[in-house]
Amino acid sequence: MRKLFGTDGIRAVAGQAPLDPRTVHAVGVALAHHIAAPGTQPKVILGMDTRESSEWIAAAITEGLRNGGAVVESAGVITTPAIAFLTRSHGFSAGVVISASHNPWQDNGIKVFGPDGYKLPDATELAIEEEIFRQLESNSNHSSIHTAAPAVEEADRAEYVRSLLAAVPGLSLDGKRLVVDCANGAASAVAPQLFAGLGGEVRIRNASPDGRNINVECGATKPEVVAKYVLEDKADIGITFDGDADRAMFADENGRVINGDAVMLLAARDLQARGLLHDNTVVATTMSNMGLEAALKRSGIRMLRAPVGDKYVLEQMKGTGASLGGEQSGHILFTGKSTTGDGLLTALLLLDIVHRSGTSLAKLAEDLKTFPQVIVNVKVREKKPLEGIPSVAEKIREAENALADTGRVVIRYSGTEALARVMIEAEDESSMKLHASAIADAIRAELGV
Repeated sequence: MRKLFGTDGIRAVAGQAPLDPRTVHAVGVALAHHIAAPGTQPKVILGMDTRESSEWIAAAITEGLRNGGAVVESAGVITTPAIAFLTRSHGFSAGVVISASHNPWQDNGIKVFGPDGYKLPDATELAIEEEIFRQLESNSNHSSIHTAAPAVEEADRAEYVRSLLAAVPGLSLDGKRLVVDCANGAASAVAPQLFAGLGGEVRIRNASPDGRNINVECGATKPEVVAKYVLEDKADIGITFDGDADRAMFADENGRVINGDAVMLLAARDLQARGLLHDNTVVATTMSNMGLEAALKRSGIRMLRAPVGDKYVLEQMKGTGASLGGEQSGHILFTGKSTTGDGLLTALLLLDIVHRSGTSLAKLAEDLKTFPQVIVNVKVREKKPLEGIPSVAEKIREAENALADTGRVVIRYSGTEALARVMIEAEDESSMKLHASAIADAIRAELGV
C-alpha cells in the first residue's frame, strides 16, 4: 500500500513531511535512480504552478535529481498537461510538476509522468516510494537546499500552445465574447497567449498570481464565479480552470454551470456523429450523475464507471478502447489527443463543438437532466476503512436501503486531501440531504478533526 502517493501524486502542506526539503530531495534521488537506463543519463523536465512554495520545492527536487545522476530542464510556470506533452514529445525520461492543483496555496505537491506522457502506474509509484524511504534512512544531511531551480526554457510554453491550436485548426471565435478565469494559477502563464489568436473578444480574469491567491474565490472549484462573470459581461461562454489547468468547467450564456458530465455528453455525441466514438462507449466515474448515464443511453451510448481519479479513468479507457472519458469535476480525456486531463485542450475542443454546431452552448446541453446530488466533505484526522466503523457503516446501509433503485450512495476518501467525501444522488432531494448529513455526522464523530 502506498504511503506517499495518492490518486494524483504526493500532496501535503508545503514545508511539512512529505513536502519538507529532506523528503523532496529524496524523491528526486529516488526518481532519478528509477528512471535511469543502463549506460544513459536520465533527462527530466520540470514545471510548476504559482504557489509561493513552488520555487523552493522545484530547487529541492532538482538537487535530488542531479544528485541521482539526472539532467534537469525547467519549463517554469506551466500547466500540468503541458509537462506531460513536453515529456513525450521531447523524449524526456520523466516529467515532474510541482503543484497541488485545486488545493489552497498552503499545500503543494509532486506529480510525475513517465516517458510516454502518462501518469505512473500505482506499482511504479510504490517502487519509487520504497527507494524514497531507503534514501531517508541512509541520508539525513539534506534539510537545506543548496541548488537553485534550473533556468526556464521559454520556448517550451510556446510549443505547447502551438500543439493545442493544432488540435482545432478550424476554430474561430469571431463574433463571440468569452470570459476565461485562470484561477491565478498555471493557466495565467498560458491562456492569454493561447486565446489571443482565435478572434472574438476574450476577457481574462484572475490571471495575476501573487503566490497565495491561487484558487482563492475563483477557478474550477468555484464555477459559479465564472458564471457570474458571464452574466456581468454578457458573454457567450465562460471557461474556468483549476490551479494547474488539468481540468476545466464552463458556464453558458445564461449563467448556468456546465460541468464535466455535460462536457462528456456533448463530446460523446459529437464524436458519435463523426464516427469517432469507439464502441459507442464513454468512461466516467462513480461521481458522475445518473442523468448523464440516462442522456447517453438515449443517444445509444454506453457509460462505464471507473474509480475516482483521471488515471483510473484512463486505465479503463485503455482496457476498453474508449475514445472519451472523464470526471464530473472537469478532467476530460480524449484518446489520441492527450495523455492526461487538459483543461485548455478541453476548452478548445468544446468551443470547436459549439462553433461547428452553429448553435449555443446552452442549447447543446439543454437535455441533460440531472438527479439532485449533494457532496459533503468531512475533514478527517486519519483514513480508517469506513466499512469497519460500525456507526458509519450503519448509516450507509440505512441510506442504501432507503434509496434502493432511486438513488446512489458513494462514500470515499479524497486521494489528495484529508477529507472523506459523502456523495448521495436521489430523486427525492430532502431524503438525499437527510441521509448525507447523517453519514457525514457519523464520520465526523468518529474521525473528525
